Amino acid sequence: MIRVALGGIMRLGVVMAVVVLTVTTPLRAQTARIADLTTRAGEVPRRLVGYGLVVGLEGTGDRSFGGFAGETPTVRSIVNLLKRFNVVVPPEAMISRNVAAVLVTAEASPFLRSGGRFEVQVSSLGDATSLRGGVLWITPLVADPNQPPVATAQGPLLVTTDEGRAMQRRGTSGRIPDGAILEIDPPASVMSASRLVVRRPDLGTATRIAEAINAALGPGSARVEDPGAVGLTPKQQSADSVMGFLAAVDTLPVAQPAPSRIVINARDGTVVAGGDVRVGAAAVSHRGITLRVGPPPPGAGGEGVLALQSGATVQEVAAGLHAAGATSQEMAAVFEALHEVGAVTAQVTVQ
Repeated sequence: MIRVALGGIMRLGVVMAVVVLTVTTPLRAQTARIADLTTRAGEVPRRLVGYGLVVGLEGTGDRSFGGFAGETPTVRSIVNLLKRFNVVVPPEAMISRNVAAVLVTAEASPFLRSGGRFEVQVSSLGDATSLRGGVLWITPLVADPNQPPVATAQGPLLVTTDEGRAMQRRGTSGRIPDGAILEIDPPASVMSASRLVVRRPDLGTATRIAEAINAALGPGSARVEDPGAVGLTPKQQSADSVMGFLAAVDTLPVAQPAPSRIVINARDGTVVAGGDVRVGAAAVSHRGITLRVGPPPPGAGGEGVLALQSGATVQEVAAGLHAAGATSQEMAAVFEALHEVGAVTAQVTVQ
């Protein structure tokens, strides 16, 4: 049961309706492919970075009003780009609030070939207040600043914003799905056919993977080396047979219990609980909001006080915090505090 000392049942009902959409119910045990749980040794993603400009903003870009501000890196970048199109504009005459300097980062598969697309993340470098509605100018991406570009990125940004208590928090970072194109083939990658690397090292997961492989492909085909690695022993040594062996391993199903984990998106307030996660007795006060789990002390109550019974679910806590007017970052702080005092034993991850 949730008791919230707030003025108005109607507001609580509306908030609860919103929480139904933003809080995911606990997950039960499920079956996963080995390919979803592991990677092969030597399969290291390529990390790429670039410096670029986001254009088309509605007055929310980097501040530059001429004079001294006209010599900012953003203005110089605009001037240099225009020179490539034979358009010469003096930096001191450049007045633009519709452009922002950004850092572009990405991870690409080591097996992606030229022409392949991948997602990029875009983050503001200057004092722009929002990148919403912006378009990334074509930006070279490099693996090392001293090496030539290997990919380019461009396209409209997807920006997530958060509704705070009093005002909307504007996004200064975003992403472009499939916004980058690899233009140069990567160097040959050395992929090991004798070891699988567990994405989330866990002895139980590694053991279940080895048992599934041995049951399907014969005893001795796999062995647990440590919580993060499973050794493989292909029966044949030809390249075709080894690739077929690895393909067969990738598709094998493994029963995977739902982990006890809470994931919180600090931007939009989404809370996802994996496993049967419950909250023990605790009391947390944060920025005018007090959360009490367990029997309330005599005289407890008042504005901004949230009371729940011991053993409350994550959904009930999140719903109550939403009803009390907590922002997404405040919700993340409360769950981290509950984890620190031992009221929540599940792993808490804030994104």
